[in-house]
Amino acid sequence: MECRIEAQALENAGRSAHNGGPFGVKDARLKTVALILCAMTLIASTGVAAWGAPGRTMYKWVDEQGVTHYGDRIPPEYASQEQHVINSQGVEVKTLEAQKTPEQLAAEDQKKLDAEQRQNRDRNLLNTYVSVQEIERLRDQRVTLLSDQIKVTSSFLELLNAKLKKLRINSMRFKPYSADPNAPAMPDQLADDLVRVGNDIRTQEQNLHEKRGEEATMKKQFESDIDRFKELKGIH
Repeated sequence: MECRIEAQALENAGRSAHNGGPFGVKDARLKTVALILCAMTLIASTGVAAWGAPGRTMYKWVDEQGVTHYGDRIPPEYASQEQHVINSQGVEVKTLEAQKTPEQLAAEDQKKLDAEQRQNRDRNLLNTYVSVQEIERLRDQRVTLLSDQIKVTSSFLELLNAKLKKLRINSMRFKPYSADPNAPAMPDQLADDLVRVGNDIRTQEQNLHEKRGEEATMKKQFESDIDRFKELKGIH
């Protein structure tokens, strides 16, 4: 309204100048400037009205084609995507993270768990040992214990294999291993011994494999503990 009144007044002044009134060319220029300012004011006010009243919250999101949209509410199909909250002045004030997948949530939980375990490990190292030499002594004790167990298992396996070899030689005198058509049937006790010793050998071989794996894992773990202890203590 004020712009229209001012423009009308200047227009009248222009007519007065054209008719020989007190206003001249300078007043006509003022009229032009006023009209421009009035138009800019209307454009600015229209933009504010289109964006929203003061205090109004707007959202920005991107559709599947990569096109950016603005609105006072987000369509349901885009509710799980990343969103940007914009105030009435068009300034981004907050970013809402996209809804995470079960895999992403599981990965975050695992990351937190790993961090807690590292903290617990560091605390235990510092509370348990006072020097690198103390860790090394414990390592040597435990590795020696496992090495002794591995030796015992290996010796037992040698005895079992020797026993199985004798049983197999003995079984060659009986059916079905003997080539003699008149060979007697294998005694039940011999058949049972063959099965039992064979099972014992497989069990002890599995035990030996596990103990050797445990020994390698233990050495690796102690080396890792020593390196981490040095790092925590600043030992070079």
